[in-house]
Amino acid sequence: MIQFFSLDLSVFFAVAVAFVIALYVILDGFDLGIGILFPLAPRPADRDLMIETLAPIWDGNETWLVLGGMVLLTAFPAAFAILIPAYYVPLAFMLFGLVLRGISFAFRAQGGALQLAWTSAFAGGSILAAFCQGAILGSFIGTPIKVADGHFAGGPFDWITPFSVATGLGLIAGHALLGACWLVWKVDGTLQAFGRKSALATLVITGGAIALVSVWTPLSVPQIAERWFTVPHFVALAPLPLIAAAAWIGVLRALSGPHDWLPFLCAIVLFLASLGGLGASIWPQIVPGVMDIWAAASEHQTQMTSLFALAGFVPVILAYVGFSYWTFRGKVGVS
Repeated sequence: MIQFFSLDLSVFFAVAVAFVIALYVILDGFDLGIGILFPLAPRPADRDLMIETLAPIWDGNETWLVLGGMVLLTAFPAAFAILIPAYYVPLAFMLFGLVLRGISFAFRAQGGALQLAWTSAFAGGSILAAFCQGAILGSFIGTPIKVADGHFAGGPFDWITPFSVATGLGLIAGHALLGACWLVWKVDGTLQAFGRKSALATLVITGGAIALVSVWTPLSVPQIAERWFTVPHFVALAPLPLIAAAAWIGVLRALSGPHDWLPFLCAIVLFLASLGGLGASIWPQIVPGVMDIWAAASEHQTQMTSLFALAGFVPVILAYVGFSYWTFRGKVGVS
């Protein structure tokens, strides 16, 4: 009975890790997207307004990154011991980008002669963090991790491949899409028009990136091809690409519609369906080709302790995030 419950907990924590990653990608995604679009804003006043849309909520988004790492460490330590060394370099660059964003966010508000430099740093940190996230994802899905005796045995730059570079660039476009749709929702006037125009351009690029991943992964990874193109898996997984396609069309149509919140909602659904497809491609592997979630799981007692910890503070985080978004709902300024 204990072993059976332990298996259930492994599934629960695997879903929890996926949930936290999805939350982080979406919540920090539009945040990074604003930074990516920052240099392209029509006027300096528009950049100030873009910052104003983020100011009340942006600093809580990295909470999900920390939480995801904690859950991975406590619930799947064997996987953590392999994945973190495999991605030391892109993780370090990603964290550097996030720190640079945080510093420039604060110092840019002081104005002065260095404001342009801090503006460039905010955009550069956003682009760097988004690229590294996409490159890690592409490498994780498409590049086998070298493991010996349960430890990472590859080199520090094994994660750099044509596919990971393509997914890194694709995620830059995807985050920019979320940021543009956020602007459509949160502002009016010329900046909203800029958001609509940027959303249309990044929607095309993001759709191309999703199509590239959808074709490249089954062609390069036989296990993924078998997962998607054999019965009964094909029938069970077919809704995910259909939902993604519908969401892509939804963003396109909503950009010219009367509901300013709808493009952002459709973009979120597009991301969720795409991430769901990637997760379904490798389930139940937590290190593709190396180990599944049960082989990587920690002891039952450790998982139970982690479960009680999550039950205690995750509702608090969700309540804080929800309260922040509710409090600062509505349009920000008039451009």
